[in-house]
Amino acid sequence: MWFCLVSPPQCVLSSIHLAPISSLSHGRRRSAASLRICATADEAPQEEVQTEESPSSSSPSALGKDLKKVVNKTAATFAPRASTASKNPALPGTTLYKVFEVQGYASMLAGGVLSFNLLFPSTQPDLWRLMGMWSIWMFTIPSLRARDCPPKEKEALNYLFLLIPLLNVAIPFFWKSFPLVWSADTLAFFAMYAWKLGWLERTE
Repeated sequence: MWFCLVSPPQCVLSSIHLAPISSLSHGRRRSAASLRICATADEAPQEEVQTEESPSSSSPSALGKDLKKVVNKTAATFAPRASTASKNPALPGTTLYKVFEVQGYASMLAGGVLSFNLLFPSTQPDLWRLMGMWSIWMFTIPSLRARDCPPKEKEALNYLFLLIPLLNVAIPFFWKSFPLVWSADTLAFFAMYAWKLGWLERTE
C-alpha cells in the first residue's frame, strides 16, 4: 500500500518537472516566432522607403546622361569630322596631332587680335572683326576635335560647339562688342575644360 501511495506522487512530480520544460520550449518557439514577425514588420517599411527614395536620387544622373547623349549626337551630326571611316591618324605623339593642337590655339589668339581691332584696324564693323569673334567656333574647336583626344576632352568640345553660338548670338542683343564676345567665348572654353577635365579638383 505504501508503494502505491508513493508512486503516484513520483509520477506527479515527474510530470510537474517535465511540464515547465515543455512550456519553456513552446515559449521559446513562440518568442522566436514573435521576434521574426516583429523583425519582418520592421524591415518592410525600410524597403518601401528605399524604393521610394531611389527614383529621386537617380533623377539628376539620368538627366545628365540624357543631356550628354543629346549633345554628343548633335555635335557628331553637325560638327566637322573626318571624311573617311578609317582610324584617325592624329594620334597623341604624332606630328599631325601637334599640328591640329597648335592650329587650334593659334586661331584663338588670332581671333582675339582681330576682335580687339589690332590687326587690320577699322572704325566700322567689318569681316575681319566678325571672323575674329567667331574664330573659336570656326577654327579652334574643329581643329581640336580633329585629333584623337580623350573622351572627356571630346565631350567638352561637343558642349562648346553648341554653347558658343548661343553666346555669340545672345550677347550682341545686350552689348554690341566684338572683344566682349571673344572674351566670353574664351572664358567659356577654359571653364568647360576645367569642368570636364577636372582641373580644379583637389588631388590627395
